[in-house]
Amino acid sequence: MSAQPRSDVTASRPAGTEPEARQLTEAVTRLRRALRSSIRTDYPWETLPMAQVELLQVLGEHSPARISDLAARRRLAPSTVSGLIGQMIAAGLVTRDVDPADRRASVVALTAAGHEKLAAWTTAHERRIDVALTALGSSDRAAIAHALPALFQLAEHLGEPATDAEQR
Repeated sequence: MSAQPRSDVTASRPAGTEPEARQLTEAVTRLRRALRSSIRTDYPWETLPMAQVELLQVLGEHSPARISDLAARRRLAPSTVSGLIGQMIAAGLVTRDVDPADRRASVVALTAAGHEKLAAWTTAHERRIDVALTALGSSDRAAIAHALPALFQLAEHLGEPATDAEQR
């Protein structure tokens, strides 16, 4: 697969869509797909659905947390998060307990197995990306390192509510 965006995708972009936005969308999509595929090949034990990984990541930083807080942080419906948490409880990755601050509510926290699974997932992905980065030339690695702050800033902006003009 070539490193350049497909010309048919770029040529057929909707009016008002910047080529950079289209290319970045394609690059992110390819990166996620390639990483997920390579992880499943290199680490066949890695079967955790991405939605659960993302909840583990949030809980790794903010634990314990209420379902509503997890839903807000991941921009998901509380019922969706509740269903995912149910699966994760069954897998032994998280626990659900009464919130000591409000006994009407519950909080979710990582178990030791959840911490281990998150650490293994993170390590496997970091190793895989490190191998891929090593295969690049020094100028490409430098360009990626230089772009990281801007990519984090872009992620922050994407986390903000869209304006009416953006939704059209």
